[in-house]
Amino acid sequence: MINRTKWIERKFEFHDPVGVFPCILARLRGTPVRIGEITRDLPPGILVIRAADSWSIQENVGHLLDLEELGEKRLADFLSNADVLTPADMTNTKTHGGNHNSGSMKDLLQKFRDARQDLVSKLADLSGEQVAISILHPRINKPMRIIDWAFFMAEHDDNHVARIIELAKILQRGNNASLCEHPE
Repeated sequence: MINRTKWIERKFEFHDPVGVFPCILARLRGTPVRIGEITRDLPPGILVIRAADSWSIQENVGHLLDLEELGEKRLADFLSNADVLTPADMTNTKTHGGNHNSGSMKDLLQKFRDARQDLVSKLADLSGEQVAISILHPRINKPMRIIDWAFFMAEHDDNHVARIIELAKILQRGNNASLCEHPE
């Protein structure tokens, strides 16, 4: 099995033409659907299991929901020509305090689906000129266009989708030894 590179260790180069933007939006729009498909048949008890510093499956989904607020702020940053994008809280305070294991996966996914649809709808309405607006990303210290930022979000989504798949496999086998990796 290949060990997934931690998100914080990922490096990014942005070269996609603006014409790729609809494809990236399709990825962003599809994340809640993919997670729903992956988790649909999992017993509710598996969805909330935590071990060591690892988030549960539901907490991974809650984290993606929590970041939709940052997405809205960053879109506003782009459209107002800010100098730097709003920084992410790299301690993930909102997710750690979010109590995402207390509700149902169905409700959590619906909230994520609604929030994501709202953001994707706003992105889909942008012009080609707007999609090419560039602002400095504070953590990776690179200028990023809206298309690059959307790709960055899609890659972050996929990082968590991959972790959810890992957790589901491990938990269904009843092997908690691999749960010690923190998702970030």
